[in-house]
Amino acid sequence: MIAVLNWTINHWLEVFGALAGLLYLYLSIKKNIWLWVLGFISSAVYVVVYFQSKFYADMSLQFYYLVVSAYGWISWKKEEQTIENRNLDIRISNSKDWFVFLLASVLLSIILGVILQKFTDSPIPYWDGFTTGASIVATWMLTKKYIENWLFWIVIDFVSLSLYIYKGLYATAILFTVFTIFAFVGYLSWKKNLQPQIKTA
Repeated sequence: MIAVLNWTINHWLEVFGALAGLLYLYLSIKKNIWLWVLGFISSAVYVVVYFQSKFYADMSLQFYYLVVSAYGWISWKKEEQTIENRNLDIRISNSKDWFVFLLASVLLSIILGVILQKFTDSPIPYWDGFTTGASIVATWMLTKKYIENWLFWIVIDFVSLSLYIYKGLYATAILFTVFTIFAFVGYLSWKKNLQPQIKTA
């Protein structure tokens, strides 16, 4: 017990970021606009955590999250004001959307992997590149309320938790274990609450 307490004290910033991330996830499932505020806070914390652990692509991703959190808040707030029941519409992807999302994920993952391999001391450049590239796409999908963002997160979170165990970021690994489970919950919850008039891009 004392060892756990000492570890928590020594890694308080990571623990705080993980807790903020859990609340962000809960609000995402509930389609609550305040998720973007928690996402901003969690991302700011993880800029430091990832830098210290040499997860440079994931660190850079947090800067993207800071920007997209602001965009997500504005986008959801604008739509929220135009919907009578204040329940944000959910989109579902067609085959063209899937092709674009997957292609973007693959290209970003490869580009980031090459950059990390050549210009950083990342021990796992292509895996780091994959989680970062796919997360960029999945987060954009969330801002547009595509239900399939949860399917992306299931894969991303599972790969991420494996990498964090490898790097000894155990609080973050626990967080991403919960993320993986809740990604399933999020998908089922959004699917259950789909509006009769589903938007398609």
